[in-house]
Amino acid sequence: MILQYIDTQSAIKIQNEIIKLSGGFCGVKNIGQLDSVLSFIQNDAYYPTFEEKVAHLTYGINKNHAFQDGNKRSSIALSSYFLEINGYEKFFITRFIREMENIVVQVADNIICKDLLIKIIYSLLNEEEYSESLKLEILNAITIKNNL
Repeated sequence: MILQYIDTQSAIKIQNEIIKLSGGFCGVKNIGQLDSVLSFIQNDAYYPTFEEKVAHLTYGINKNHAFQDGNKRSSIALSSYFLEINGYEKFFITRFIREMENIVVQVADNIICKDLLIKIIYSLLNEEEYSESLKLEILNAITIKNNL
């Protein structure tokens, strides 16, 4: 399967729409950060699986603050769009959005690391629900951070 990727102008347009719908400031803060995330996911040497590409897109937009505002929201929107343009059905995209609303906050707060995010996204896209071991890993990450 040949993957479809998001170009910079489309990413900016999606971010602007998110801001119009939910409030905040439109605009790119660092175009290099945005371009970097969007181009790195295209490199199979760095991100060989689709789930790793989605995770890097989500993580990179969330953490690199390429946009003036709404980076967490934009990370969900851009990743959802990436799923859509690559043939994922509405059910999977809706589930992804619903689950990621809490996860991206934990990513932004350095509670969920990139490796755990990959596992979560893999589960969301390939399993009916999180495994018990993944649930425990998420709980452990949250508990450890909250006890510091």
